[in-house]
Amino acid sequence: MTNNELNVTKDMFKPAHVDASKSEKISKPSLNFWQDSWLRVRKNKGAVASLVVLVILVLLAFIGPYLTPYKYDTQVTANNNLPPRVQGLENVHWLPFDGTLTRKDGSTYNPYELRHVKNYYWFGTDGLGRDIFARIWKGSQISLLIAFVAAMIDMLIGVSYGAISGYVGGRVDSIMQRIVEILVGIPNLIVVVLMILVLKPGITPIIIAITITGWTSMSRVVRAQVLKFKNQEFVLAAKTLGASNASIIFKHMIPNMFGVIIINTMFSIPNAIFFEAFLSFIGLGLQEPNASLGTLINDGFTSMIAFPYQMIIPAIMISLLMITFNLIADGLRDALDPKMRD
Repeated sequence: MTNNELNVTKDMFKPAHVDASKSEKISKPSLNFWQDSWLRVRKNKGAVASLVVLVILVLLAFIGPYLTPYKYDTQVTANNNLPPRVQGLENVHWLPFDGTLTRKDGSTYNPYELRHVKNYYWFGTDGLGRDIFARIWKGSQISLLIAFVAAMIDMLIGVSYGAISGYVGGRVDSIMQRIVEILVGIPNLIVVVLMILVLKPGITPIIIAITITGWTSMSRVVRAQVLKFKNQEFVLAAKTLGASNASIIFKHMIPNMFGVIIINTMFSIPNAIFFEAFLSFIGLGLQEPNASLGTLINDGFTSMIAFPYQMIIPAIMISLLMITFNLIADGLRDALDPKMRD
């Protein structure tokens, strides 16, 4: 074949024209650490669903007591031990909101009709005639308050203590860690009993008892991170520029540990909720007429066979809180921990 048949020309051998301005163009927007972490959290469907459920529960904990005309501490003994009944659903017998109870022989009866009660109690009433719906949300409010306050105090004490111990090192670190080991060896229950003997039973002794020994795990995690960071280049550069030790710890190291701190704080919140519920269940928590999820479970446990709803409803509530916090913490761990990145 000839060149004319192949249509080969000299223009085909000229170098291609490349636009230098487009070669430096970024095809995707750059993301900072928190934006990238949020995208990773959004991929975790369990964490996103748990976050939505948790927001709903927290909102209901604060507005729930105002959705019912009954107060959480108002006793109406004539309406005691009434089952759940919701207006519009009382005729739907396959739902647990028709206001009926089952006897031991299997037969059902409607205590609302027998007592001629025209009121509607969405979650029923307890043995003293108090509205369980109002008490559930008031109890959730108090349990969340205790858990969040205890977790924040644990975070502040644990982060500061662990950072100072790890950064100073030497004999100071050795003494501080021995103190941590002593506190770890003290059972929380003994601390709670001592707090109740010194103070009146209530929210304050529970928060103090959880705080006294709860910050030790956070301090150990932060200390390990500080030991890893203190010989790295950015810390040496800060020392060279004359930064003080406090500035290096709180302005350079701790911001690089936000991911680990948030993860441990999120895991400590459900632990505090469970511990408060345990204390209230064994009678060392809040006293009447105050309510928490633990006191509600304790009250329902005594009449579980005859009136199971009095224990099932608060048990479902505390289970939802525990599951949602743990799933959110698990999703944050996958998103914020560099070792978990794909």
